[in-house]
Amino acid sequence: MSNLKKYEFWFIPGSQDLYGPETLEQVAVNAKKIADAFDNNPNIPGKVICKPVVRNSEEIKKIIMDANNDPDCTGIITWMHTFSPSKMWIRGLSLLQKPYLHINTQYNKSIPWDKIDMDYMNLHQSAHGDREHGFIGTRMNIPRKVVVGHWSDETVVKKIGSWMRSAIGACESKKLKVLRLSDNMRNVAVTEGDKVEAEIKFGWSVNHWAIGDLVSRMDEVTDEQIDAQMDSYAKDYEIATEDTDAVRYQAKIEVALRSMLEEGNFGAFTTNFEDLYGMEQLPGLAAQDLMKDGYGFGAEGDWKTAAMTRIIKLMAQGRPEGTTFMEDYTYSFEPGNEMIMGAHMLEVCPSVADEKPRIEVHPLSIGDKDDPARLIFNGTKGSGIVVTLIDLGGRFRMIVNDIECVIPENDMPNLPVARVLWKPLPDLSTSAEAWILAGGAHHSVLTYAVTADEMRDFAEILGIEFIHIHADTDIDELKKELLWNDIAWRLKDI
Repeated sequence: MSNLKKYEFWFIPGSQDLYGPETLEQVAVNAKKIADAFDNNPNIPGKVICKPVVRNSEEIKKIIMDANNDPDCTGIITWMHTFSPSKMWIRGLSLLQKPYLHINTQYNKSIPWDKIDMDYMNLHQSAHGDREHGFIGTRMNIPRKVVVGHWSDETVVKKIGSWMRSAIGACESKKLKVLRLSDNMRNVAVTEGDKVEAEIKFGWSVNHWAIGDLVSRMDEVTDEQIDAQMDSYAKDYEIATEDTDAVRYQAKIEVALRSMLEEGNFGAFTTNFEDLYGMEQLPGLAAQDLMKDGYGFGAEGDWKTAAMTRIIKLMAQGRPEGTTFMEDYTYSFEPGNEMIMGAHMLEVCPSVADEKPRIEVHPLSIGDKDDPARLIFNGTKGSGIVVTLIDLGGRFRMIVNDIECVIPENDMPNLPVARVLWKPLPDLSTSAEAWILAGGAHHSVLTYAVTADEMRDFAEILGIEFIHIHADTDIDELKKELLWNDIAWRLKDI
């Protein structure tokens, strides 16, 4: 995981030559003050760089092409301090390949009632300059985020900062490589998908490596490397088992798997319990510890969820809350206290733990292998979301459900897995019906650190459908939304 300040966002002020050099100099000064204020605000995760005032079509085209070609430029922010005729922007915006935010702000917060004159009006005319700029974005059907308000308002700043995280996720998506060990679980539909289309749409490289490649790498792991990994486990977790051989085997898996991930520059990986040829245990603790370090993971060959886990972890950098691969496992239909318990056989990330995770060794009835070591804990309480990505054949759909995670009121001494308990909004029956109608998968990403709005911005940047299940969700209205979305997306192919 990396420092988010390495991601640059170019602040591009627009004007024209009509107003003369004195006005343009003041536009540049004011724009620099705004960009610097953003850059120094802790709610802005990326690096904000003020660019020169653009005054004509040639300058606009050049700065857009420069942004496209600069690997550090993660997105652009445009602002019209004065009136900037939007036909000048057509050539540049038609070439734009980076995420785009349009801020409708003004340098001064208030109108100077007793001093205002036409010189002031000519300089401070974002009120109609940004509307002209907004029109061309709509006319050209360019995906963009619009934020309105004074640049010093923390609400405005937070909206920009949230969008930056979405843009960072989109940027990293274009570079993501997923290490797919073996194939998908046999006969499962929702974890399948078009990997070619995923690379076109998201930028993901999803290719297959044999489980034998991992086994061969494990044979090269030394006792010294295992000892070092065991020391790391002892620092981060409570080792609550006498079967240290089983724990050492997970350490061996992790050392080998980490070397494959680092050598191949992979950000995410999948495994499949139906293909463990040559292995003594299903990766449990190893997968959990790698997720803690920021890698994405998907069980049963679920490469879409593995990729999304990685992306959401990258979007969440700098926030203390956790993010994990998740699976809806069982319901509590107790009236007035309806909940979902999410878990998996072994692989839930310890970043969501409410207590120090314990390493334990227990039998696993699936996979026909030795008893695997795994981390056991309860998830913490707090607001969060679960995110799933599905392939509908002609398009991808992202589904997000707002949730409230709770601490279990009862012990579960016979369930030796990590688990998270949550109340989905608006309630279990409505949310589950909405999730099923929308085609949501049984695998998801659970995060306390990224919001539904940020995932919506991510989806809009990459041009995929977005469905949000929330406190006000109504099933009849959702059915209409799904119907109209289906029509709209089909029309795109005509």
